[in-house]
Amino acid sequence: MYLLLFVLWLVFNGKLTLEIVLFGLALTALFAGLLRLLFGYGLKSELRILRKLPLFLLFFLLLLWEVAVANLRMIGTVLGPKRRIEPTVVRIRTDLKTGFARFLLANSITLTPGTLTVESEGPVLTVHCIRPALLENTESSAIVRLLRKMEA
Repeated sequence: MYLLLFVLWLVFNGKLTLEIVLFGLALTALFAGLLRLLFGYGLKSELRILRKLPLFLLFFLLLLWEVAVANLRMIGTVLGPKRRIEPTVVRIRTDLKTGFARFLLANSITLTPGTLTVESEGPVLTVHCIRPALLENTESSAIVRLLRKMEA
């Protein structure tokens, strides 16, 4: 994190002088110290994030794919001959342990067309959807399986 902050400092300054480098070293050290003091952020948490970075990238790609597929399904639902729109509110209980994983799941649901996470209270998500069929097999979906791996 320290190195990333320092590089960002140099990039945002636009020029490289001794004063900018020294001030940047001091400022990023102060900021890294505050992160450690206030949030317990340190080398151990940074290594954990770096180790899980490929999973985050895979999660992002999978989410893009799911959004694209949901867009096509919504086009078929709205423009199709039967217009199977049945707005409803569904409660989903998830076995994800961390608040961050539940946060990612709730926002992934909201990003996909036709669904909106209304409330997240512990392991229960309240979701408004255009059709209840859109939320079938949520617990066994690829995104939830990937979130479980990210928690481990």
